Amino acid sequence: MWTPRFFLAVGRCDVASAYDRDMADFSHILATRPDFDDEDREWLHHLVADWQVIADLSFADLLLLVQNGDGKYVVAEQCRPSTVMTLRAEDVVGNVMPDDMVGELDAAMLSSVVFRSTVLRTVGKSTVCNVYAPVRHNGKTLGLVVRETNMATRESNGRYESESINAGKQLYEMIPRGQFPYKDSVMSQRHIARVADGFIILTMDGVVRYAAPNAISCFRRLGLLTTMPGHYLSELGTQLLKENDPVPETLPLVLTGKAAVDSELDANRSAVSMRSLPLYDNNGRIGAILLCRDVTELRRREQELQTKDATISEIHHRVKNNLQAVSALLRLQARKTKSDEVKKELQEAQRRVQTIAMVHEGLSQTADEVVDFDKVIANLLRMAVDLATMKDQHIDINYMGKFGMMPAQDATPLSLVLTELITNSVEHGFEGRKDGHITISVGRSGPNLNVVVEDDGSGLGSEEQGGLARSSGSGLGTQIINTFVTNDFGGSVH
Repeated sequence: MWTPRFFLAVGRCDVASAYDRDMADFSHILATRPDFDDEDREWLHHLVADWQVIADLSFADLLLLVQNGDGKYVVAEQCRPSTVMTLRAEDVVGNVMPDDMVGELDAAMLSSVVFRSTVLRTVGKSTVCNVYAPVRHNGKTLGLVVRETNMATRESNGRYESESINAGKQLYEMIPRGQFPYKDSVMSQRHIARVADGFIILTMDGVVRYAAPNAISCFRRLGLLTTMPGHYLSELGTQLLKENDPVPETLPLVLTGKAAVDSELDANRSAVSMRSLPLYDNNGRIGAILLCRDVTELRRREQELQTKDATISEIHHRVKNNLQAVSALLRLQARKTKSDEVKKELQEAQRRVQTIAMVHEGLSQTADEVVDFDKVIANLLRMAVDLATMKDQHIDINYMGKFGMMPAQDATPLSLVLTELITNSVEHGFEGRKDGHITISVGRSGPNLNVVVEDDGSGLGSEEQGGLARSSGSGLGTQIINTFVTNDFGGSVH
């Protein structure tokens, strides 16, 4: 008969787990269109993942409209510009467009190019001009991207604003032609450049036509002393590189604006992350927008973190080696002693030191202060069983549920608790038996971690003492279990 020997209610045991970002609203709205296939939905997801650059360049809010099952136009997603104050502070995803707009929305859906509204509308206290870009993919019109322009942002524009707005307009006009988002875009850098970080406008030949002030500052930090407009950007970038400097394969494509890729230019102990956005018309490529971001400080911090992580891993590795040395000394001492009682106590101490050493071994293999507890505990408990069993005994351990990733501050005491429980179970539950089975069940309830250790042994019976099996030795194991569970975790043992 299976008898639960121990039940642990661990009160504070932080378990890290991965989770997906919630895209339920957008995905749910797309799911209302049964005529959309997987490629259609993927295209729309790709669009909203990359349309921030249009909103920022255009100084305008963007809305993605799709028709629901009733034929009504619904806001599937929205994008606020980071370069100007948004028109819509509230979330409008899921809202149905008003009836007085249906006529121009239907007309925009039938248009092969961007469709400009003839009516100025009011959003809040702002006068807004709407322009619609039908989203086309594989010959199908999937919806509309609405560019809501606050007319106040079009007053008294300087060179920077006019170049930015014109570039955003060119990208926006690529949507109906199926040229945006890019089908072959390759993004490898983690710190992607944004419009506010700086941008450069290139001609079809790769000549700098305009460079925003922040972009000029980026190249100044790389060591560029000449003016940028009128020069080939590829030549300017090549001048900054020294012999034997590493050159990413994508760098020439970015500096010429020929492909939708990103790269990084390292020079003068500085680093600039760049992203190329080719511009197309009906006849082909006409130029490119190059986004630039100074990531020098970010790279320095990353290097410091890498050095710190390597140091922490090395510390854990050395602690593990030292603990294993202590364990070996205890094992040697146990072999030399004549007293069986002393030998047993030294073996128990050696097992406990080895338990802590294995936790540090797990920590030395990761850059974080967390450990994959399932991998660590499986080896530890197998070792605990092997040490506690007699020569002719065979005991299996099964697991139900997973512990997951666990901080070091929790992994060490919990490892000691579980090894003590398993040792107790073997020594008392299977005394005089040749085989047996132990099951460890793990479950989570809010912030709590519940662990049940049960076996098919003889049960507690007369061995019970204070809610736990009576200790066969000094009672240190029982004290360790109670102390760690109650003091470290604020939990209880039953």
